[in-house]
Amino acid sequence: MKKKIALLLMITLIGGLVLTACSGAAPKAPKDGSLETIKKAGKIVIGLDDSFPPMGFRDENNEIVGFDIDMAKEAAKRIGVEPVFQPIDWNSKELELQGKKIDLIWNGLTITEERKKQMAFTEPYLENRQIIVVKAGSDIKTKKDLAGKVVGLQEGSSSLQALEKDEETLNSLKEEPRQYSNNNEALLDLSIGRIDAVVVDEVVGRYYISKKPGEYEILEEHFGSEEYGVGLRLEDKALLNELQRILNEMKKDGTSAKISQKWFGEDVVK
Repeated sequence: MKKKIALLLMITLIGGLVLTACSGAAPKAPKDGSLETIKKAGKIVIGLDDSFPPMGFRDENNEIVGFDIDMAKEAAKRIGVEPVFQPIDWNSKELELQGKKIDLIWNGLTITEERKKQMAFTEPYLENRQIIVVKAGSDIKTKKDLAGKVVGLQEGSSSLQALEKDEETLNSLKEEPRQYSNNNEALLDLSIGRIDAVVVDEVVGRYYISKKPGEYEILEEHFGSEEYGVGLRLEDKALLNELQRILNEMKKDGTSAKISQKWFGEDVVK
């Protein structure tokens, strides 16, 4: 009798487990809801450094404008949402993205292997170089001339990473590179002689130099080329696919070229 009761209890227990498994109580794989959530909210929050002309910066009316701003506005329009541009601490951009304070980073963001571990990227849409800017008439003509000099750059930027890769040049400097909250501050210190050179993204450096003709010079040597892409959370695959589709579409129909012509005077989009 005891054996029969034990058998019945075992059958009941097994049956209960089977029913529980079939009832859908087992955990499901997390769904990528970023695109769906954004469309439901009707807006997409784009993180940027608002002092990075001509990619994204504030004009004389304190409005955020620039090449990447126009590109993002058009992309948001095609997704069917309003773009919200959120200035962030560029040195903490990964935390802002992972903490879901922003949906994208779209502001001259360099694609690197290290960053790929923390975020997903669209395909490159622009190529850039890390150039060396000095005052007009400076005796610095090559990277070797930076020995014993003071170099400035933007904190948390790819300019720092590019310089650090060139160990010979880095170790020849008078001191560790001075890091500024933005490129404009670094160039201002260069103009008044507090530092001897600035390493900066070419698109930014040339923009500033065009505003002050005769004040700065760009060396022929540079710290290598790089590519810009839009950064997203690793798990936001649906949003990435949709954004890439739209960027491809914008390039094909000539919209990207038109925006590029406005800010660079030519089509520089890859």
